[in-house]
Amino acid sequence: DEETSFGHLNAEPEAHTPGAQKRVLGISQLSPDPRQPRQFFDDKALGELAASIKQHGVLQPILVRPHKEIEGQYEIIAGERRWRASQRAQLHEVPVIIRDLDDAAALQIALIENLQRQDLNAIEEAKGYERLMAEFAYSQEEVAEVVGKSRSYVANIVRLLHLPDNVQEMVNKNELSASHA
Repeated sequence: DEETSFGHLNAEPEAHTPGAQKRVLGISQLSPDPRQPRQFFDDKALGELAASIKQHGVLQPILVRPHKEIEGQYEIIAGERRWRASQRAQLHEVPVIIRDLDDAAALQIALIENLQRQDLNAIEEAKGYERLMAEFAYSQEEVAEVVGKSRSYVANIVRLLHLPDNVQEMVNKNELSASHA
C-alpha cells in the first residue's frame, strides 16, 4: 500500500520516469537546495571528483526541479557534489534530469539518495534518519527498508544524536568512530 511502499521514491530517477526530462543546462542555472542533508563537503574528495569530471565528464545526471521563484533556474535535489566538482572542473554545462516535485518529495529523495551513499558521516546519517522519522512519520523499520539497512542499525545510529555536542563533533571530524561513541 502507499504508506509502506517506497517505490515512488526512486533515488536514482531515470529520464523515462513520468514527468522527468533529461537535458543539458548551464551550470549557473542550478543552485543548491538550502535544506540539503549533506552539510560537509570534503575538499580533497571534491578535488578528486573534479579531476574525474574533467577527464570523463559528468557520468550521472544531476536531479533538479524548477526553482519556485526564479524563472529558468533549477534547484538541485540530488547531485550537489557533482555540481560543485563540475564548477571546479570549469564546466559550463551539466546533464540533468528535471522533475517537478513538491517540497516533501524533493526532501525525501534528497535524504534517501544521500543516506544510500556510503560517504555521509555518521552524524549526518543519523540526522537524515531522524528527519525521515520526524517530518514524514517513518518508523525505524520503514527507514531501514528505504535505505537497505537493518532496523537495529538505524536505531543505533539515531542514538548518536543523544550524545553531548562535543562528542558528536568528534564523530563528525572522524576523531571518534560511531561505534566507539
